[in-house]
Amino acid sequence: MTSEHTIKTPTAVINHLRRGVVALADLVLPPVCLGCKKPMSDHHTLCATCWHDITFIGAPLCDRLGLPMPYDTGGVMISAVAVQRPPVYDRARAVAHYDGQMRSLIHDFKFRDTQDARRLFGRWLTTSGRDLLTDANLIVPVPLYRLRLLSRRFNQSVMLAREVGRLTGIAADPFTLVRTRRTRQQVGLTMNQRQQNVRGAFSVVGKRRQSIAGRKIVLIDDVVTTGAAVEACSKALKDAGAARVTSSEVVEQ
Repeated sequence: MTSEHTIKTPTAVINHLRRGVVALADLVLPPVCLGCKKPMSDHHTLCATCWHDITFIGAPLCDRLGLPMPYDTGGVMISAVAVQRPPVYDRARAVAHYDGQMRSLIHDFKFRDTQDARRLFGRWLTTSGRDLLTDANLIVPVPLYRLRLLSRRFNQSVMLAREVGRLTGIAADPFTLVRTRRTRQQVGLTMNQRQQNVRGAFSVVGKRRQSIAGRKIVLIDDVVTTGAAVEACSKALKDAGAARVTSSEVVEQ
């Protein structure tokens, strides 16, 4: 005999309740564009106008630095900059250039305690850094010095690392790497000054050194300018025995 009413499984009930909660949340906080706040059908995204204002970094790229190349040779390409000054890290990728709408999104995320773009940035980092993440087994955010962390109240790189970890299933550890001393703000410094500023400023926590050995690590940061901080972090990780260190950032400035 067929019942008049379909018996719902616990999973179906949970999914039904979840959809109800999401619908209620959308009534209270309707989805809007992260850039211009135009009403949208989904959360954590941009409208077409704001999306087209993002200068994404795509192929062809220098395989080491992730810098745009003028044309595609059909094989692995290394820029003159990477040849003249090979970086400590193995490879790097960035989502977009620091201009237009991306500048506003990063500024709000970093300085205005606005975390709405975290999931969008996480998706972008996962896409732009897919080659780096394929066989990686640890994600490490670039750390803040403890006093700066107290004043800012959060480390945006930790949030990004955790989001990428959530999307990829790769472990993200915000406690592997520490900044051992306070450094000057990098803004306004030359490349050589930036390198001197962060040289020796990062270290792997003693009890985690054994777990670093042989690991393929992806460093996560929000903004890269000269790459001085990423290089200093990479050196600390490689000195601790990391087999490979790559770097993935939201924007290249």
